[in-house]
Amino acid sequence: MHTAVLKKEVIHYLDPRPNENFVDCTFGWGGHTQAILEKNGPNGLVLGLDWDETSLNWFCAHNPSANLSRTVLVNRNFSDLKFAIAEKKFHPIAGVLLDLGMSSWHLEESKKGFSFLKKEKLDMRYSGSNPLLAKDILNNWQRESLEKMLREKGEERFARQIAKKITEARAIKPIETTEELVRIIARGVPARFRKGRTHFATRTFQALRIAVNNETKNLKAVLPQAYEVLEPGGRIVVISFHSLEDRIVKNFFRELARNYGSEILTKKPIIPNREEIKNNPSSRSAKLRAIKKPQTTGLKV
Repeated sequence: MHTAVLKKEVIHYLDPRPNENFVDCTFGWGGHTQAILEKNGPNGLVLGLDWDETSLNWFCAHNPSANLSRTVLVNRNFSDLKFAIAEKKFHPIAGVLLDLGMSSWHLEESKKGFSFLKKEKLDMRYSGSNPLLAKDILNNWQRESLEKMLREKGEERFARQIAKKITEARAIKPIETTEELVRIIARGVPARFRKGRTHFATRTFQALRIAVNNETKNLKAVLPQAYEVLEPGGRIVVISFHSLEDRIVKNFFRELARNYGSEILTKKPIIPNREEIKNNPSSRSAKLRAIKKPQTTGLKV
């Protein structure tokens, strides 16, 4: 379903020991959790959160009872981290992991319009409980708001032109499918930029997905919670996939180091080696950062 990225590096920086408990805030298909369970037995647990119950159900159906007996699964967004921990009475916690990448299943199988290479309805929600669809943004947001979204969440250099083409197109008919959106984006991008290593629709689709799922706000919400719930000496490991996420994580870790004496374990972000990128091309933009909580009281939210 999905290949967990930087798995060896995650284990190195989380450093799971026998009988310690961990939280996987982005459980996905359980690849990282399985690696942790191999190290924290015989009695260590993993609390796994995921907003999309599809992957949680798959894990339960395809894993042996030994894994399931030490895994506590919660169908919630990771911004509800403290609530989930209190609900499950899950403590103490030696480490927290966040892998902010989108799974291959969402691109290839979900039929929710995450991929610009498929003709699908513009949904882009990780959870059906989320009322906001990608097509709602495209058809209802003001042009200025669309431009801001594309520039800030997608870092799209042609944000103004694309936003203009979106508003022109929807005035004729509502934008419903990924295929329609790709054609509109093409009209907003100069011809010489339509061919290249990165597809011209990549940043617009990224911005839409982030906006639909409120990813930036949720990341900013979970980081201080993750730090607070850690035991002294506990660790946070975060894998990000674009510069917006990475900046948020980097700046938060710097604040913890400066104000609370936390130890940044990765002076520079850890990236996949050539072999991993060859075997899993979607890992090429991954960046891992890690931090260790000191043996003193930390940040309170």
